[in-house]
Amino acid sequence: MSQLLLLLVLSPVLEELVVRAGLQEWLMRRAAPDTAWPMPVSALAFGLLHLRSGLPHALAVTVPGLALALLYQRTRSWRWCACVHSAMNAFAISVCGL
Repeated sequence: MSQLLLLLVLSPVLEELVVRAGLQEWLMRRAAPDTAWPMPVSALAFGLLHLRSGLPHALAVTVPGLALALLYQRTRSWRWCACVHSAMNAFAISVCGL
C-alpha cells in the first residue's frame, strides 16, 4: 500500500512541483514568448530524475515527460500535470506491475 501511495500521489506531486512549477516555469519566464525549448529541457530533466531506475527507464519516461511539459505550457497548472502523471503511473502499474 505504501508503494502505491508513493507512486500514485507523492512522486507525481513532488516531481511536478520541482520539474514543471519549478524548472519549466523558471525557463519559460526567461525564454522569449512562444519559445518551445523549455519543454524538451524540462522533459530531459524529468528523465534524469528517473536514472536511479536505469537508463532504459529514464529514456522511456522522457517522452511522457514531454507530454507533461506540453500540458504545463498550455495550462500553467502543475496540479493538472500531477493528476496526469498519477494516471500514467497507474497505467504503468496495471501493465507492468509493481
